[in-house]
Amino acid sequence: MSSLNFAAAGTATPALSELPLLPDFTDDALRSINFRLNRNDGNTENGDKAYKWRLVIAYDGTRFSGWQYQQSTPTVQCLIEEALTRITKLDRDKLRFQVAHFLTPFNYESLDSIHRALNGLLPSDIRIREIGPVVPEFHARFSVTSKIYHYRIYNDTIMDPFQRHYVYHSGYRLNADVMIDAAKQFVGEHDFSAFANVSRNDRVPNPVKNIFRCEVIEMGPLLQVEVEGTGFLYRQVRNMVALLLQVGMEAVPVDIVPRILESRDRRELAKFTFSVPPHGLSLVAVKYNEQHLDFPEGGPAASLGRHHSLGKCKLPSF
Repeated sequence: MSSLNFAAAGTATPALSELPLLPDFTDDALRSINFRLNRNDGNTENGDKAYKWRLVIAYDGTRFSGWQYQQSTPTVQCLIEEALTRITKLDRDKLRFQVAHFLTPFNYESLDSIHRALNGLLPSDIRIREIGPVVPEFHARFSVTSKIYHYRIYNDTIMDPFQRHYVYHSGYRLNADVMIDAAKQFVGEHDFSAFANVSRNDRVPNPVKNIFRCEVIEMGPLLQVEVEGTGFLYRQVRNMVALLLQVGMEAVPVDIVPRILESRDRRELAKFTFSVPPHGLSLVAVKYNEQHLDFPEGGPAASLGRHHSLGKCKLPSF
């Protein structure tokens, strides 16, 4: 039997968001993720022509143990993989997840049917928003130019029960002004070793990351930490937010950020704070090399889903 070659980027962090999943997502909460599934090098392992496909996936990760495949607990990757093998009738044994794209040995004339079938097989908290072809150069991990994370904090005495699954509650009064100042200290190219937890699945050994922006936005009782960078280490964003919370509580000064960065020692950060829980975290955007998002010649149009329609019927006349 032919094999379905499926690759997906990294582990997962569920939270409210919308974009492709990449190697640094290692937390759990609500999130909407924009997946890129594509063609690999244009050939299967035996040299035959192959086709890659891009998926845009949204899911609420609350009840899952992250994205990455695990035998003992349900994950988003596992359910999508199972749905694809049922629909394509391809062998699951050689599936491998590295990035958000999958490879088939055959082409599709239309993607509407497979799109509808995938959503029919998946649970209601996982949706395929889009499926489409892309050029062989596209890679869901290596074509990325930057990623954007949000972490939401509810800063009031009583937590809003309707947001409890997706927003972290801080019962301490936070000084947003000093948090804003401290967040700016993360911008630039730094070694983030002090902000990374050890992970056996970490496929990004280089701890130097370039942070384009790190902002704290006030929205009533909500504080939203927005971080954009070239990449992130395991739990890096959550650890950055944890330190910003300590600054906001005025337990540590603003200049603690460069001091801990310079230490390059995770134990130094642990002296001042613990990591925050995952449910406030969202991956909201992944930016790609635009040239790698082009459609290949001869490929079908992308499927964005279709509205149901009512057939015309004649009413009896009286």
